[in-house]
Amino acid sequence: MSPKKKPQEDSHKRRKITVEMKRKIIEERERGVSVADLARTYNRSTSTICTILKDKDRIKEVDASKGVTRISTQRLRILDDVERLLLRWINEKQLQGDFVNENIICEKAKAIFADLVKKTPGSSTTEEVFKGSRGWFEKFKRRTGIVVRHGEAASFETKAAENFISNFKKLVYFEGYLPQQVFNCAETGLFWKKMPKRTYITQEENALPGHKPMKDRLTLLFCANASGDLKIKPLLVYHSETPQDFKKCKIQKSRLNVMWRSNNTACVTRDIFTDWINEVFAPSVKKYLLEMNLPLHVLLIMDNSPAHPPDLQDHLLEEFKFIKILFLPPNTTQLLQPMNQQVLSSFKKLYTKALFERCFEVTEVTNITLREFWKCHFHIVACLKMIENAWEGVTKRTLTSAWKKLWPESVVECEFEEPETVPVDPVVYEIVSLAKIVGLEVDSNDIEQLVEEHNQELTTEELLELHRVSQQEVEEGSLSEEEDEAITEKQQSSTEIREMLKAWETVASYIEKHHPNKAEAMRATNLFDEHAVSHFRQILNCQQK
Repeated sequence: MSPKKKPQEDSHKRRKITVEMKRKIIEERERGVSVADLARTYNRSTSTICTILKDKDRIKEVDASKGVTRISTQRLRILDDVERLLLRWINEKQLQGDFVNENIICEKAKAIFADLVKKTPGSSTTEEVFKGSRGWFEKFKRRTGIVVRHGEAASFETKAAENFISNFKKLVYFEGYLPQQVFNCAETGLFWKKMPKRTYITQEENALPGHKPMKDRLTLLFCANASGDLKIKPLLVYHSETPQDFKKCKIQKSRLNVMWRSNNTACVTRDIFTDWINEVFAPSVKKYLLEMNLPLHVLLIMDNSPAHPPDLQDHLLEEFKFIKILFLPPNTTQLLQPMNQQVLSSFKKLYTKALFERCFEVTEVTNITLREFWKCHFHIVACLKMIENAWEGVTKRTLTSAWKKLWPESVVECEFEEPETVPVDPVVYEIVSLAKIVGLEVDSNDIEQLVEEHNQELTTEELLELHRVSQQEVEEGSLSEEEDEAITEKQQSSTEIREMLKAWETVASYIEKHHPNKAEAMRATNLFDEHAVSHFRQILNCQQK
């Protein structure tokens, strides 16, 4: 009896196409790509491509959430909004090192759904349709690729923290690590244009519909060693690759004092984090150790955020294999991580101080009012300078004191040679004084609340606002590329084009008159005129019209 043939899984297996991919196929076809080329590119049959193209109007209208493969009449349209906002909320929670599991995510999804139903006229009758079931969660997890832990949420894993401290001390002792060789990095969110709630600027903005700049958020990653004498160039992730203000101020991203990266959620991803490690952290550490005549022996401690690849050690470039990666246990970030021990909050207070100093400088030496400055002159480029000043202002004492819980011996070894130059409380008092000078009603509680708001859980309204801001920035970015092309053409003045055309006529006339091969010369000049010079004639004609 002959053996049975094995089923050809690849040829019969149905491969689903996401709505995002269908949109890309439609866009490429509209740009002139043939059906055959699309079929080869996406490894699909021509009939499948044709089916997608026939349904292009309906596909374009749908605003599906990430990973959705089918436009189903049974799936509520509002669920796409729920999942988009939920994914942003999960990113925010994980950025802060907070615990999220299936139960927490499902409850939040139901809360977002209920909030959106209230905001959608005529949809209150559907409130009980969405149950946030296990089946929905599994599909959502597969579509989005989110990573969540199992188990019950706990405030802190005290026992795990104690075990980690014990094992960490043994590692440091046996491996001979010095405070200069041990580093910690952590991410934090920053609402870079946010003011205290009681200020008239905040109240005015809250009263206006539409785009609210104060909800605009970016993510920063900070890193320093336990001796506090090496701060690594921060990583910054924003939702725009090239903001319009970069073009206005002629900013070169390679020369910034941060490593600039972008994505729609303004969150650190594994690829971005790995790039920062190999391009910024590792080279800076290597240079520092060589200058200090210390061994190339480094320990980098970090939390187990989804943005931190568990196999990061394998992704280090060969020349940086001297770096050892150590992860903190789950749910111990707030308890053990040095950056979370006043370093990040100190940075945010110093950033707020820099912001109010800038407000004072502008209103003091110019005729610009605070309202005008806030609306027209405070942009992301100015924000970057404030971030630089605030990070520089975080003192060595603050950085070393942050290791008291995890490695108290390192704090003893690094005795503070200089007094605390910018202690936390005086910074708050300085902010309050500056605020009152520029006419804002602010006290110390307002500043403390503002710092805490960067890490507070976002409401559905705030999640919606973040989504609007990022979408608007993406749309403006794509429009600005087209505007740049138009501006380039406008910058070519009519006078310059006329002078060029006159010079070309002189050159062409000379060639035709003196070239030994008249026919060949005429053919060449006509070809150049048709393919190069005619472009500028068209610009001139358009400008004249």
